[in-house]
Amino acid sequence: MARFVRASKYRHVFGHLGKKEYSIDNVKVTGSAWDTNMIAASGSYLSINWNSSGGGAFAILPLASPFAPLPHHLPSKLPDVIPLARGHTAPVLDTVWNPFDDSVVASGGEDGKVLIWKVEESQFDAWGGDKWVPVDFDPVARVDASPRKIGQVLFHPTAAHVLASASGEHTVKLWDLNNTDNPKSTLVGHGDTIQSLAFNTTGNLLVTTCRDRKLRLFDPRTGGVPVRVGEGHGGIKGARVTWMGERDKIATTGFSRMSERQVGIWETGSLANERTLNVDQSAGVVMPFWSDNNILFLGADGNIRYYEYEGDQLYALDEHKSSDPQRGLCFLPRRALNVSECEIARAYKVAGNTIEPIAFVVPRRADSFQSDIFPPAPSSEPALSAREFFEGKVAPPNLVNLENGTITTSTSPLPSIPLPSIPPSTRTLSTPLPEPAQVPIPPTPMTKRTETFPLPSPSPAQPSPSLHSFTPVPSPLPASVPDLKPEPVPAQKVEVDVSMAIPSPPYFVVDWNWMQTKLQEENAKLNAELREARAMIRTLELQVEAMRANAQRAAKALLEQH
Repeated sequence: MARFVRASKYRHVFGHLGKKEYSIDNVKVTGSAWDTNMIAASGSYLSINWNSSGGGAFAILPLASPFAPLPHHLPSKLPDVIPLARGHTAPVLDTVWNPFDDSVVASGGEDGKVLIWKVEESQFDAWGGDKWVPVDFDPVARVDASPRKIGQVLFHPTAAHVLASASGEHTVKLWDLNNTDNPKSTLVGHGDTIQSLAFNTTGNLLVTTCRDRKLRLFDPRTGGVPVRVGEGHGGIKGARVTWMGERDKIATTGFSRMSERQVGIWETGSLANERTLNVDQSAGVVMPFWSDNNILFLGADGNIRYYEYEGDQLYALDEHKSSDPQRGLCFLPRRALNVSECEIARAYKVAGNTIEPIAFVVPRRADSFQSDIFPPAPSSEPALSAREFFEGKVAPPNLVNLENGTITTSTSPLPSIPLPSIPPSTRTLSTPLPEPAQVPIPPTPMTKRTETFPLPSPSPAQPSPSLHSFTPVPSPLPASVPDLKPEPVPAQKVEVDVSMAIPSPPYFVVDWNWMQTKLQEENAKLNAELREARAMIRTLELQVEAMRANAQRAAKALLEQH
């Protein structure tokens, strides 16, 4: 019996793991149990949360490729002591690269801070050489984002210098990095820990998953409560979300109430669930990643599954299997792919103490550019400035042609914000309501005026009555009670001065230049102390490594003698 096979140009995509020397070894991943991807990639660098002393830190490494050795002649095995991005006073929980500048990365940590870093290519010169001294990276900007931890950070997909941060206060804040004194908007309404967040392609919508099992859709510029709230996965563990390209759909991963790992497709207009697929039953969190080839990648345990979305259906393509469980996973921006190798996606997997680059390749002979498998990718040029975005402007992302590098603008229609529908009023009026009468209000100037008050006339002093001086009232009452009328009291004029003397407020002269000078001096002093502490930590680490090397040499010499 013939079996029908669905036609697809991605049906034979396979995961290609490069040579061992193309990986990055001796990676010291953080021991934090916070549920994030642990690793992030730009078109030039990798960032990974690092296990270090003296506060929180993460490593910035050159981009590895499954087709070539590391750049800058770096060894595959990292030195025991490498330059780190230090600046957080508590563990780093998440990092994200600027989509419009491959050398700018943002980090969020348990100290409630968001730090911005700038990487110079010269910082990797002579890495690991004989006279090489590791020099740590310093942040170029600092944002006091929250009194609690920052669990996720995310750059805007079309506007430059716009960053979202999710905190332990159960809020998401939008920042203009040109002025970080106050957030531009704050998204509220979460009942528990925020687990993930994602922008749509134009950035005028933001969706979050939460530990309270809800999906929430926000207008990130307006802030406040969500415009849509829907039921998510039944389990509370590890729900993730990603936007499905230019579609008005999102894909989520999570757990059912019976701890089954699931993938869900949701329509954003009403947050109604269109389809839920049970993947398997295991404890590991599933990480979803969307590719503009209409492929949904799912990283779980040590394997990476991938599905093609077509006709409102998810079709399983294949699975890249590995026996090494993963600590973290991220994907390379599509504009940095190796199109000559028909590489349609590239993942970076953290397994043990190794970062493995995995290329997903369409098995074709690449004599020429394969335009059918390489649609235009989001470019490194922003479509909006931060000011334009927060003023309400919406623009599609700028796209780059992967064949010749030309920049174009997406022609897809701009998505609208699905605001809640308001039923029309059913009240009818037979006659129009009269307009309220205009009542003139006379002015009341603060002047001295004279008013007349009736005052009682003074009466002669009388002795105070006692209990025995009262005559008991006879009962029953008499039939008639005389009508007692009080005598009229002559009116007297009293002058009341209602004018108020408003005292002049006291004025204080503040020398702002002096205060600014003092703050700058204090800041310089703290920075100097921080640099000294870092230098001391690094010196101690080098001494420990030297002692360890001497001990190994001594042990080797003893073994050779015996």
